Amino acid sequence: QVQLVESGGGLVQVGGSLRLSCVASGRTFSDYAMGWFRQAPGNEREFVAAITWRGGTYYRDPVKGRFTISRDNAKNTVYLQMNSLKPEDTAVYYCAATRSNYYLMRASTYDTWGQGTQVSVSS
Repeated sequence: QVQLVESGGGLVQVGGSLRLSCVASGRTFSDYAMGWFRQAPGNEREFVAAITWRGGTYYRDPVKGRFTISRDNAKNTVYLQMNSLKPEDTAVYYCAATRSNYYLMRASTYDTWGQGTQVSVSS
């Protein structure tokens, strides 16, 4: 099983960009599909983006065209490039891992989670 550590969050103005990183421990990172979720205060955790072990990608509709998920298996790292940030993107962002390549938009599919990184977008 892998362990996940996120980084890259911070405070940014509307329209700005951030790149989140999630480093996984363990030797079998390439066997895992990876996902990014977020949770704002008072809201449920919601899907943001996912990438399969083959590199197929999925996105939540409001972030399509603004966010890009990618992975570097040599570095055991998955990234979330976030552009054109909006105040509604403010949340704690979590990285997650699963050996399944199905139902990647469901939080219940993932069995390993990082500790989260705060993203705040100011207007």
